[in-house]
Amino acid sequence: MKKAILLLNMGGPNNLDEVKLFLKNMFNDKRIIGAPKLIRKLIAFIIIKSRLKEATNNYRQLGGKSPIIAYTEKLVELLNIQLDADVFYVMRYTPPFAKDVLPSLKDYDKIFAIPLYPHYSTTTTASSYDDLFLEAKKLNLENRIQTIHKYYSNKNYNEAIVQRIKEALGTKNPKEYELVFSAHGLTQKIIDSGDVYQKHIKQNVYYARKELAKQGINFHKTHLAYQSRVGPMQWIKPYLEDKLASLELKKVIIYPIAFTIDNSETEFELDVEYKELAQELGFEEYIVAKSLNTLMGNVIKDLYKQMGT
Repeated sequence: MKKAILLLNMGGPNNLDEVKLFLKNMFNDKRIIGAPKLIRKLIAFIIIKSRLKEATNNYRQLGGKSPIIAYTEKLVELLNIQLDADVFYVMRYTPPFAKDVLPSLKDYDKIFAIPLYPHYSTTTTASSYDDLFLEAKKLNLENRIQTIHKYYSNKNYNEAIVQRIKEALGTKNPKEYELVFSAHGLTQKIIDSGDVYQKHIKQNVYYARKELAKQGINFHKTHLAYQSRVGPMQWIKPYLEDKLASLELKKVIIYPIAFTIDNSETEFELDVEYKELAQELGFEEYIVAKSLNTLMGNVIKDLYKQMGT
């Protein structure tokens, strides 16, 4: 039996010319902005016009592209060596799109779709599946695709989170540090409409804290906060900037719990913009832990096994 694994993620610009495409595709997604199509297009146009210059400059500082691409390619390369399935990746808002990858999977008997989002949200998992199955139906592949919707409680996943936190901590005493789990925010309106993302994030923090305790790693305090807020609407709280301002100790480790692969929101927003805020707030140390990246290999292998291989 010929098997394929398809890793799904949001994506990011492969070059500076793709920044506009990334923003255009994201803000025209009905799962992101739930307005009628014409109104959504107008809102997207306004957002792109206001954010394009700044976003392009941010990616320029990251080397002219999103780091998500190289990290994902390394993960795929690793898994292709270790598994009895061929591994591919699909991005939602930048190439390679589902329409680019699926035609090459027509000869496969089973396709295991695994989102690189551990927590289910209509804005991430559902959006990626919308696009994947739209294209799969055109090729009569939809019945060969097996899906998974969440895995934040997975043992390998939470052990990998703690490994990254330990790497960030090094030989330092955890009791001298606060640990903040930083998750990508969503508008309160999306949560109020029934999206389970915030519930899953909170449960993930519970499992990660449990694993920290199991390994005898005791921080002064651990916290949850949300980043990436834009626009005038109310977003889920507490906001990361407010959480940083409220911490008792001026030594902090940030773990980007909403992400499995490093991207502009970890390597620029957290590691540059929030770092500047922390310095303004008088922090002695501000450390951002790496996302799982290639450590996702063990998680993917476990999920692949669970999905019925």
